[in-house]
Amino acid sequence: MKHLVLLCLLSTGISIASENNTVHTDNQWYRQGQEKIKALQAQADFPKQAKNIIFFVGDGMSLATITASRIYQGQQKGEDGEENLLSFEKFPYTALSKTYNTNLQTPDSAGTMSAMITGIKTKAGAISVDERVQIGECGPKAHHTTSLLTEAELAGFRTGIVTTARLTHATPAATYANSEKRGWEADSDIPKKYRKDCKDIALQLIDYPHGDGLEVAMGGGRKNFIGTKKADPEYLLLAKGERKDQRDLTSQWLKKHDHAAYVWNQKQFDALDVSKTDHLLGLFEPSHMQYEIDRKNDVAGEPALKEMTAKALQILQKDDKPFFLMVEGGRIDHGHHAGYAKKALHDTVAFSSAIENALSMVDLNETLIMVTADHAHTMSMSGYAQKGNPILGKIVVPDDQGNPSKTLQKDAQGKPMTTLSYANGPGYVNGDERPDLTHVDTEHKEYKQAATVPLYSETHSGEDVIIYATGAGSQLVRGVLEQNMTYHIMKAAISHQLQLNANETKGK
Repeated sequence: MKHLVLLCLLSTGISIASENNTVHTDNQWYRQGQEKIKALQAQADFPKQAKNIIFFVGDGMSLATITASRIYQGQQKGEDGEENLLSFEKFPYTALSKTYNTNLQTPDSAGTMSAMITGIKTKAGAISVDERVQIGECGPKAHHTTSLLTEAELAGFRTGIVTTARLTHATPAATYANSEKRGWEADSDIPKKYRKDCKDIALQLIDYPHGDGLEVAMGGGRKNFIGTKKADPEYLLLAKGERKDQRDLTSQWLKKHDHAAYVWNQKQFDALDVSKTDHLLGLFEPSHMQYEIDRKNDVAGEPALKEMTAKALQILQKDDKPFFLMVEGGRIDHGHHAGYAKKALHDTVAFSSAIENALSMVDLNETLIMVTADHAHTMSMSGYAQKGNPILGKIVVPDDQGNPSKTLQKDAQGKPMTTLSYANGPGYVNGDERPDLTHVDTEHKEYKQAATVPLYSETHSGEDVIIYATGAGSQLVRGVLEQNMTYHIMKAAISHQLQLNANETKGK
């Protein structure tokens, strides 16, 4: 009888405690847990079919990056940071994604994005072609794979890509191009013997032959769209184009599409009338766009990822057509490669802000939003920093009673340590003696976190990344998945809409 009463009390959520124990209902962690359970139980299922998809890719956004960025954002708001959540961490469905390429344990962005957008895994360095290709050799079109963006465009969807990297860089390129080498961004990058049979990636964007072409393409990479004899409009004396054919692909974009616009600075971007724009090309830097933390110093001004995403959605949602939009936080990856953890975290927070804003602009009962990374990085969080310690700072440990202190954790040489470090990269310091960080500002945006192995550029890492999903069709995101399943889940979500559009096209 006593056990029966105990079970009844537990099932009704009534807390039991002896005189010497904590009363559960008075404990904040217990109350938070109970509130979360109620929220999960009350959550309504989304429809299984979606009309629209927004696919967010945080390039290089590892689990450690997400954790550190969550804390970083919280501390920017004056909180300890650990309890904070980035916008997409609140999504109801998650899965792990296995990121290896067909020829590498630790992958690159070309092979991983190709898998996510075409459903077919391939080699590192390959853009939306299958694994039979020889990297750097122009091959038969039989090896080309079809991206979900192209399938959507052929079905009459409005389509768009937004990135803070070059538009011709690996992740965005995989959505619209096919290339045996990710570096073939302009014609000057392709060996002369292959230029007749293999188009460069920038030209493939402008000559994109499917449907009525992309409605939105915004990012960096101006140099790949203009000739070598033409000065860059922003850096007149410092930069020129990279096209040996001397073609101005920005002019070709305007000629190809009705109601088209081309913008390359903040003023033009802000002045754009979306009601009169059906096809928008934005190229805001010769190469990659600025890191978010440096964006205010840009010569001509350039929009934030949040602003570009919002503008893209305004254009894609102008009528009742379905849409597919890919958004990449491309410079998270570059911050890590350079050993600049602060820049990587700052761009991750900006990526989260773009997602949060997009959530306010769509109906989740008809829109699937998926967020993931193409691969991870070697940044890690270690040491025993006390709760609330600056995530970019030197490690301060609690006292012997577990309470806050001002005591720095020291290494074996008696020198302070940082919470964040890399397994390899430019932060390596030659010699047996680690530098003394006592008077070093480890929270500066250009402080290079310590690296164990010396490399000019930090590498990717091979562990799984997380897929987050919400909205229509998001229920399929669960378990441990091969990375190419990302495509198959998105396609399953819009399969009905693809068929509807196909039937409408046949009926015309």
